[in-house]
Amino acid sequence: MATIPWLVDVLRAAGVQVVVEGDWLNRMRPGSFDPIGVLWHHTAATSSASNPHPALNICVNGRSDLPGPLCQALVDYHGVFHVISAGRCNHAGTSGGSGPIPAGDGNTLMIGWEIDYNGVNQQMTTAQYNASIAATAAVLKRLGRDSSYARGHRETSTTGKIDPSFIDLNTMRADVAAKMAGGGTGWTSIVDNATAGRFTASANWGTSTYSGQRYGADYRYADPVAASDAAWYKFNVPRTGSYRVEAWWPANAGYNAATPYIVATTTGNRTVAVDQRATGGQWRSLGTFTLPAGDANRVAVSRWSSAAGLVIADAVRLTEV
Repeated sequence: MATIPWLVDVLRAAGVQVVVEGDWLNRMRPGSFDPIGVLWHHTAATSSASNPHPALNICVNGRSDLPGPLCQALVDYHGVFHVISAGRCNHAGTSGGSGPIPAGDGNTLMIGWEIDYNGVNQQMTTAQYNASIAATAAVLKRLGRDSSYARGHRETSTTGKIDPSFIDLNTMRADVAAKMAGGGTGWTSIVDNATAGRFTASANWGTSTYSGQRYGADYRYADPVAASDAAWYKFNVPRTGSYRVEAWWPANAGYNAATPYIVATTTGNRTVAVDQRATGGQWRSLGTFTLPAGDANRVAVSRWSSAAGLVIADAVRLTEV
């Protein structure tokens, strides 16, 4: 049975902070292990700054119905990789096939990261995401594979797994590819409707906690009208360049099918319409745009929509690419 004794050295060389958990070189499940890819999970435990890795013990020792180890590494709230095993682990189950990953024994085919967040009303932290991108890129380079070999459990599962929640897996693979190419995800910033001094909207915009798919504590809503009355998100863009613009909204059948997002670029405003009845509770890319440097309103949600249903303004993320 093959093992990956190089894992710790590869992670540290990529700048990932590593904690070795006990006899990781000899802690593994019986059976074949010849990995060709990396699989992302979430643990379903609620982590925090003061309790950064609540699922660590379970990942090391397993559960009554599933013996450990349950992953090669757990990624804690601060983005620290707790390396648990150099061999086969019970993390993937049967693979139904996804991208270049074939159907078969997922525990043989993939190295697993368990990212410690609950995935219901908690998303992974920026530190977890950035560390997981760096680690995945480094491991895939070591395996001689490209970014398409990075998958989410919900893509390979045959039993309806939802992990990892609240991330766009195509965006994840794009970020892995950028890191492998010698770049990175660069500067990134999130503005939520509750971010002080960064979000402005008129009194026509109400506040709601109705949907559990919201980003943060609440979100804003308004009826569509034949007028802009935009809710604006202000960003301090560090330099003129290309930035991926992503939006987060809670989806509902009663929300707007053609919500206009306005992006203030170097060549004027660009408008992208999105269907807020679907694909909620995760980051969705609006595209990549050239933005000017400076601290200014950069993205807006407009009420000027011909479609019925509430227009939602929740969170926006910019990432330099």
